[in-house]
Amino acid sequence: MPRDSDQTLFHYSLLGLYLIVLPTWIGLKFIQAPYGKHNRPGWGPTLSPSLAWFLMESPTLWLTVLLFPFGRHFSNPKSFILMSPYLFHYFNRTVLYPLRLARSSNGQARSFPVSIALMAFGFNLLNAYLQARWVSHYKDDYENDKLFWLRFLVGLLVFITGMWVNVWADGVLVGLKKQGGGGYKVPRGGLFDLVSCPNYFGEIMEWLGWAVMTWSWVGYGFFLYTCANLVPRARASRRWYLEKFKDDYPKHRKAVIPFLY
Repeated sequence: MPRDSDQTLFHYSLLGLYLIVLPTWIGLKFIQAPYGKHNRPGWGPTLSPSLAWFLMESPTLWLTVLLFPFGRHFSNPKSFILMSPYLFHYFNRTVLYPLRLARSSNGQARSFPVSIALMAFGFNLLNAYLQARWVSHYKDDYENDKLFWLRFLVGLLVFITGMWVNVWADGVLVGLKKQGGGGYKVPRGGLFDLVSCPNYFGEIMEWLGWAVMTWSWVGYGFFLYTCANLVPRARASRRWYLEKFKDDYPKHRKAVIPFLY
């Protein structure tokens, strides 16, 4: 692709990322994506959750690998170091998490709508292109970025903390579902005593850390989209728990941010 055409594609893609933030936030305040505890009929064909997660998250890995060699920073080790946390997260989300779901399913139903998986696949194509292309090509010269290591280390600390919370909370939820024979129980312990969705809180922390590490409009846009996607879902999940378990669910728990929201 000619340089000018690629630059135009990148800029319009970045604009597109920002343009979908507000509609996503507003839309999810009224209509929850029908998977997981919010699963409901009427959204077309379905497939197993483990296969859905693998397929819809996969562009974050293969597209990044395809794009990186064409970046002008491909030979700079700092670009690989910067991209590593992103790939580490999505290796877990694309490969390890679906395997955990499959092992805990005991022949789980085909309950994940194909339509939702396709929308997520489309977003991951857009986002993977932006993140990989910026780190490998459009970032300013790494050698002249005097604060690179400071921002990277501070952001990495936030990212690692968030990923630990995210993976731990996912493990708790998958384990409870397995114990309940596919049903739901009230999760307890750790951050679950403070918020309904510590898994979402951890993921929000991750992409806040990524925004600090990259110090870029692409990183900040991804963080904003993550908030727009997960905060309304966390709020809906809290309502779902309160309605399903009534007096058994602690009403003091916030939705996603401890002590605040």
